Amino acid sequence: MAAAGVVSGKDSSSVVEWTQAPKERAHRGSERLNSYEAEWDMVNTVSFKKKPHTNGDAPSHRNGKSKWSFLFSLTDLKSIKQNKEGMGWSYLVFCLKDDVILPALHFHQGDSKLLIDSLEKYVVLCESAQDKRTLLVNCQNKSLSQSFENLLDEPAYGLIQKIKKDPYTATMVGFSKVTNYIFDSLRGSDPSAHQRPPSEMADFLSDAIPGLKINQQEEPGFEVITRIDLGERPVVQRREPVSLEEWTKNIDSEGRILNVDNMKQMIFRGGLSHALRKQAWKFLLGYFPWDSTKEERTELQKQKTDEYFRMKLQWKSVSEEQEKRNSRLRDYRSLIEKDVNRTDRTNKFYEGQDNPGLILLHDILMTYCMYDFDLGYVQGMSDLLSPVLYVMENEVDAFWCFASYMDQMHQNFEEQMQGMKTQLIQLSTLLRLLDSGFCSYLESQDSGYLYFCFRWLLIRFKREFSFLDILRLWEVMWTELPCKNFHLLLCCAILESEKQQIMEKHYGFNEILKHINELSMKIDVEDVLCKAEAISLQMVKCKELPQAVCEILGLQDSEVTTPDSDIGEDENVGMTSCPTSSFYSNSLPVLAASEARDDNPPEISVSPNVSRLTPA
Repeated sequence: MAAAGVVSGKDSSSVVEWTQAPKERAHRGSERLNSYEAEWDMVNTVSFKKKPHTNGDAPSHRNGKSKWSFLFSLTDLKSIKQNKEGMGWSYLVFCLKDDVILPALHFHQGDSKLLIDSLEKYVVLCESAQDKRTLLVNCQNKSLSQSFENLLDEPAYGLIQKIKKDPYTATMVGFSKVTNYIFDSLRGSDPSAHQRPPSEMADFLSDAIPGLKINQQEEPGFEVITRIDLGERPVVQRREPVSLEEWTKNIDSEGRILNVDNMKQMIFRGGLSHALRKQAWKFLLGYFPWDSTKEERTELQKQKTDEYFRMKLQWKSVSEEQEKRNSRLRDYRSLIEKDVNRTDRTNKFYEGQDNPGLILLHDILMTYCMYDFDLGYVQGMSDLLSPVLYVMENEVDAFWCFASYMDQMHQNFEEQMQGMKTQLIQLSTLLRLLDSGFCSYLESQDSGYLYFCFRWLLIRFKREFSFLDILRLWEVMWTELPCKNFHLLLCCAILESEKQQIMEKHYGFNEILKHINELSMKIDVEDVLCKAEAISLQMVKCKELPQAVCEILGLQDSEVTTPDSDIGEDENVGMTSCPTSSFYSNSLPVLAASEARDDNPPEISVSPNVSRLTPA
C-alpha cells in the first residue's frame, strides 16, 4: 500500500501518516473487518515544522519512503473517487477543494475500505448522486436536518433548553430519545442504512447542542502512535483518614498549618476523619489561606460575614412587584426551588420540607446569584453546595466555601459549556492512550465522544456516589494531587472497570447510556481512588508519554523530541520524557487501608447556630 500523509488538525504542519501494519498483510480476512484494534491509533497532538511544499507536491523523505507520497489537510478534501468493483487493484483518488487531483493511491493487497472507515471518524462521507464511485465530503442530509428541527420544535421542552436547565437529566434521558429518533430517520426502509459512520451520531448531537461538539480535529493536530508501552501498573493501597490528632500536631502556636505539602499528601492518601472536615475543608477550598494565623482567620470570617449578609439583603429586600419585573431573578428563584426540593434526603440535615438545612440551601444559592449575577443559578449547583453545607453547619462558611468551589467549577456551568467540551476531549485523549481498543469499540457504537460521562464531570460525581462517599472523593480531589485533572483519571478508572461488561455483552449506544446511568450508588470509592492513582503513577513513570497527555496532567516542563532535534530518531517523534511529579518523589509510605474506616460519622443534627442564621 502506498504511503500518504493526511493533516487532521487546524495546523497544516501536523501530519498523520497512514501505513499498513505488516501483520495485516499476512492476515487479511473477514475477522479483520470485525476487529476494534485499528492498525493506526490516533492519540492527540504533535507538531512538526512547516514543510516548504504545497498541496499535491511530493516531498522528499529521509527515511526512504516513496517519492509519490503526499500530504493534505482533511479540511481541504472535497471528494474521493473509488475504483470500479472487479477492475484490478483497488485505488482511491483524492480531489481537493481547489480542484487539485492527487495521484491515485493504490492498494495492491486490498483493504482500501479500512482507510475510508478511518476517514469517516473525522469527516462525513456520502455517495454522489451523479456517480456512485465518488464520495463527497461533509455532505448535508436535508431530510435529517429537518427531522432534527421538528424534534426541537417545542422550545419549552426542547433538548437544548433541557441541556441548559437540567444538564445531567437531559444527557442521561434526552440523548437516548434523540438517538432513537435519529436512528429511525436514518434507517427508513433501507437495511444498509443500519451501518453508519461511527462519528455521525456525535456530529448530529453537536449540531443540535452548540458548544458541546467533541471533535479532536479542533486540537492543533493528531499524533500517530502504534502502541505505547505504559509499563506495569503498580498496586496502590490507601491509608487511614487523617485524624484530628494528626492535624493538631501540624499546627504551630499561632495557628499556622505546618508542612502543608505533607498534610495534602496524607489527605490524598486517606481523606479526612469526619470530625476534622469542618476545619480542613476551609483550607482545601481556599477560603482560608494555608499560611494564615488563627487571628487572621477570625478577622477574615468577620469581614466575610458582613459581606455575605449585605448580599443576602439585596435579594431579600426585593418585593414581589419588583421581582415580577426582574425575569432573571424570578427564573433563578424558580430553578433553585426546584433543585432544593429534590435534594438528597439520606441524612437528617435535609430531612423534611421545612428543614432548616433546606432553607439555608435556598438562601445560599439565592445569595450566590447576587455574588455572580452574570452566571446566576444553573441546575446542578445545588448538588455542589449540599455536601459543603452539611459539613460546615454554618451559613456564612458554607457560602464562601461554595463560592471557592464554584471558582474551580465555573466553566462547567457557562452557557457555551467550553469547560465541559475541553474536559470531554481531554478524557478521550487519556482513555485512548490507556486502551485504544476500548475507544475504537465506543466509536463503533457512536459513543466515542463520551457524552455518557457528562454528568460525572458536570457535578464531580455527586450523583454517582453515596453522600458520605462523595465527601471522601471531593476532599481527595481538592488536594490537587497527584497531578492536574485527577478527576479525569477517576473517569478512566470507572470506565476501565466497566469495559469488560460493555464489550462482552456488545452494548450499543442506548445500552451504554443505560449501563453508565445505573452505576449510580454502586461504585466503590476506595477502589476507584486506588485505580486512578495507579494509572497516574503508570503514566508519570512512562518515558514516552505524548505531549498532549503531559499537558493534561500538568507535566509540562519537558523536552519534546522532534524530527529536527539532535536525536533525530523518527520513532521518538512526539514522545515526551515527562518529569516525575514532586508528589511521587516526596510521597509517604503506603499503608494498607484499615477496615475501620471512618465512613459512618454520626448524623449531624442542626445546631443552634444554624437555626440562628436562618431568617425568620
